[in-house]
Amino acid sequence: MPVIVVATIKPLPQYRDEVTTAMLAAVEQVHGEDGCELYALHRDDDRLVMIERWTGPAALQAHSTTSAALQKLNADLDGKLGAPLDVVVLEPVPGGDPAKGQL
Repeated sequence: MPVIVVATIKPLPQYRDEVTTAMLAAVEQVHGEDGCELYALHRDDDRLVMIERWTGPAALQAHSTTSAALQKLNADLDGKLGAPLDVVVLEPVPGGDPAKGQL
């Protein structure tokens, strides 16, 4: 069963562009990781939100523990965030039209 991750990143205002650039650099690399089905960055005025879909818990675990892209990203974000990362791991609950009722 797929695993969905929603990670909220709140950059300090003076680092917003720098954090966005670092996140986008990670996106390209993470797309090539085994088990990555979706790794998409979104934003509003004060936060960035990464929405992820992994083929299963093992793929997410590998990303979380061995991903060179994630290790570099964490280093690039050091000292540039106004709050700790808020990462939520979710299990899909499909409903309705299969094409619209789940990520």
